[in-house]
Amino acid sequence: MTAPNDGGVPVPVTPAGATSGAPAEYPPASPAGRGMFGNQGTGDVSGYGGLIRPRRAIEDSPRPYGGYFDEVRDALEEAYPAFADAIEKVVVDRGELTLHVRPERIAEVCQVMRDDLALRFELCSSVSGVDYLGADARRLHVVYQLTSMTYRRTVRLEAAVSAEDPHLPSVTAIYPTADWQEREAYDMFGIVFDGHPNLTRILMPDDWEGHPQRKDYPLGGVPVEYKGAEIPPPDRRRSYQ
Repeated sequence: MTAPNDGGVPVPVTPAGATSGAPAEYPPASPAGRGMFGNQGTGDVSGYGGLIRPRRAIEDSPRPYGGYFDEVRDALEEAYPAFADAIEKVVVDRGELTLHVRPERIAEVCQVMRDDLALRFELCSSVSGVDYLGADARRLHVVYQLTSMTYRRTVRLEAAVSAEDPHLPSVTAIYPTADWQEREAYDMFGIVFDGHPNLTRILMPDDWEGHPQRKDYPLGGVPVEYKGAEIPPPDRRRSYQ
């Protein structure tokens, strides 16, 4: 932005309200739902100011689910006697089936999902972590994406643990593809997979402190040079408020 001086030549001026150089405020334990760079509003940039994302409870879905989802549940319930104790809830949402499993039972459920002839979920294509800070007492969730190549079906398993006791059994003996994926969830979220053959960091250095994808992990880092410019770390960038 420029403004004319006394001689009529435009000169640079600081825009009103600019906060360039102000560090973003990001305390070590920020509440869930808050933006990274100092934003404390709803995130609505439309100017309307009425767009608020509601936080709804995840509840057991009523039957019938539709499609093959009922068949998968019935087959697992028949093949796995501990179904009532192991499965916390069954959720069908946006055309996807999710079985919420007690963490101590996850390996047993995976074994049945793979081996039972009516299920045959032979492939675990993904093991990932999610942090529901402020929304769930057991804030760290592990999500398993299973695929049945025999029946051309997919299902999601989800197990939740607390940050104070982030332990659950490894499924690498059942699904070898989970090996490096469990290591990544351990590295990024601090979720401990008991029985994993080599549970070490895979992305961060071995002596790194903390788990970067937890939502209470503080922003920071080192400046990065790119094409002659220096990009400051997140905690020193402009604060958008």
